[in-house]
Amino acid sequence: MTPLVVLPTYQEAENVETVLRRIRAALPDAHVLVVDDGSPDGTADLAEKLAEELGGVDVLRRPGKEGLGSAYRAGFRWGLDRDFDVLVEMDADLSHAPEDLPALLAVIAGGGADLVLGSRYVPGGATPEWPRIRRFLSVWANRYAAAALGLAVNDATAGFRAYTAAVLRRIDLEHSRAEGYGFQVEMVYRVVRLGGRIVEVPITFTDRLEGRSKMSGRIVVEALALVTLWGLRDLLTGRRRQR
Repeated sequence: MTPLVVLPTYQEAENVETVLRRIRAALPDAHVLVVDDGSPDGTADLAEKLAEELGGVDVLRRPGKEGLGSAYRAGFRWGLDRDFDVLVEMDADLSHAPEDLPALLAVIAGGGADLVLGSRYVPGGATPEWPRIRRFLSVWANRYAAAALGLAVNDATAGFRAYTAAVLRRIDLEHSRAEGYGFQVEMVYRVVRLGGRIVEVPITFTDRLEGRSKMSGRIVVEALALVTLWGLRDLLTGRRRQR
């Protein structure tokens, strides 16, 4: 099994060296693709310099900031074209601990799932630095997505996950346009509609220490609007009853 870790970056000069070194330590045989959206702080240059030292690291430079979903779609296409068996997505800001990667991949290697989610909302998962209101909003957003789309998943917005190449090849990435949380929910939704098996493993999500969050109100609104649209479409077409 050959995994590819897709790592979108925009202005992550403070974090890129640490995250790449920790990924390499956790998964010595993995390949990493840094998808950089024209970071003005030199993130891509730093990643390329580290690639010479660490090996197994490529940098996909894009001309400007095109969004998280777009970065993952580009990274997935890159990996599928090169026949990687498993494709992993994670943040570059160290909110996702690279040391948890082997646990996600172990489930895939055992043939137990098409998609493994690093989940904050199963027993053992945690968000220790979050204020209560942030956790409340996140939990209920996930519950809303699960109810609206018929998903038996606790953390559909999780950004730390591993897909088999086989299930990604069955997903029409070209017709996915969502970003941020919307992209994460959409991908879970598509795997479920394909009849794929999803497993959640607990992780501890920590807030970034360096740099600035890329999350915005627009991304949250987009996710809620898309989930509502998909849910209404399913009710009108009877797709929910067919699952």
